[in-house]
Amino acid sequence: MENKGTNTMDYETVIGLEVHAQQCTQSKMYCGCATEYTNAPPNTHACPVCLGLPGALPNINKRAIEYSIMTALALNCSISDYTKFDRKNYHYPDLMKGYQISQYDNPVGSNGWLSIEVNGEIKRIGINRVHQEEDVAKMMHRNDDGTTYSLVDINRSSMPLMEIVSEPDMRSAEEARAYLQKLHSILRYLGVSTANMEDGSFRCDANISIRPRGSNELFAKVEVKNMNSFRAVFRALEYEAVRQREALAKGEKLTQETRGWVEAEGKTLSQRSKEFAHDYRYFPDPDLPPLMPSKEWVDEIRSKLPELPEARMQRLMTQYNLQAYDANLLTESRDIADYYEEMIKAAPQLSPKDLANWLTGAATSILNTSGCDIIEFAKHVSPASFVQLISLVEQAIINSGTAKSVLDEMFATGKAPQTIIDEKGLAQISDTSALESIARQVIQENPQAVADYKTGKAQALKFMVGQLMRLSKGRANPNMATEIITRQLGEK
Repeated sequence: MENKGTNTMDYETVIGLEVHAQQCTQSKMYCGCATEYTNAPPNTHACPVCLGLPGALPNINKRAIEYSIMTALALNCSISDYTKFDRKNYHYPDLMKGYQISQYDNPVGSNGWLSIEVNGEIKRIGINRVHQEEDVAKMMHRNDDGTTYSLVDINRSSMPLMEIVSEPDMRSAEEARAYLQKLHSILRYLGVSTANMEDGSFRCDANISIRPRGSNELFAKVEVKNMNSFRAVFRALEYEAVRQREALAKGEKLTQETRGWVEAEGKTLSQRSKEFAHDYRYFPDPDLPPLMPSKEWVDEIRSKLPELPEARMQRLMTQYNLQAYDANLLTESRDIADYYEEMIKAAPQLSPKDLANWLTGAATSILNTSGCDIIEFAKHVSPASFVQLISLVEQAIINSGTAKSVLDEMFATGKAPQTIIDEKGLAQISDTSALESIARQVIQENPQAVADYKTGKAQALKFMVGQLMRLSKGRANPNMATEIITRQLGEK
């Protein structure tokens, strides 16, 4: 399409995403090498098949195909009754064979969709295809005293990999981020991938173009790589949408290319011209037979699908009378949702809303601070012990402030809440005479606050209650403290 330097407000953004997700299998895609290589020395999980040595024949990992079918079903795709493997030819130093075994015209699944919500609006994003392929080796670039060189670790080579390709249905960086987060959650619910962006088991390449609003003709497509977080994807796409508009406004020509996101500089940089499909010279892999998944096998896989995040969110709202906001927080992670429902089983007498508040509040604060996940948290604080703590608050044995510090101690030590309370003498003071004595001290030591209260300043009362809580080391029953101070001030 011819470039025109028209007003940038006349353009709309068109985004499609390609996601690569490593699968949680025990062996690699086409050989018996173990996939648990994270802490292994370089090049120790490799064999003639990984290396692409002459005469080495690949075998198809059945579990990986099952995971791809499961993912395609979860994304509402049609499952192909005939699928084959193709050689995608290109010569990069991280591709040992000089080609990648992938799928070209007969993927595992196609024509699906995924719904997202942005700014209160539901939008359906098309899924073009889900296909099976293998990962490449890992490049490590070094600079020793000005000497630059690169190393290759083959451990990752031939790891089973799914590629999930969306239709170009997203119109903003925000929609792209919502799509990625939803897809990430689904893969973890299915248990087919760890989907950790930090270690590269969930990677995203974005294709972004712009076009005059109302037109079907796109300017040149740009592929953006090197984005390793949801935030990076959002920032890179926001930057690229602006860059392309500004380029057209200056009369520059947009070219089809691959650009890399540079996080530290907050911008994309050109890497190379973008290949077209014919550049890869696809042809059927002669060493691997085509697959024809039977209806019975696909139905068996379908029966193993777990309750997915959207369905679980709706059920939590209906079954436990939760608001959409709370249900959404709880179901973003399958492990958190499981933990929450275990809490309810352990204490059905407690309010599901209160349990949700504690889990998404105090517990999530610990997760964020410690950097651990809910599975690690559960090793220290089981759902049953957590609800024991919440029950102590409900019984006014301790107040909520004290409970949060007890929860911190439970996470640090694994001790039961009552044990910590007894050891540290944290039980709430509800004895009227003890609180009256502390209240008299507070009133005596804060004449200005008393005067302010007499003139109608409500904040003065909160200040004095705070002083009472301080003197009692947070153990006073706050409701009783407020009532006693108010009564004593009224007697003066």
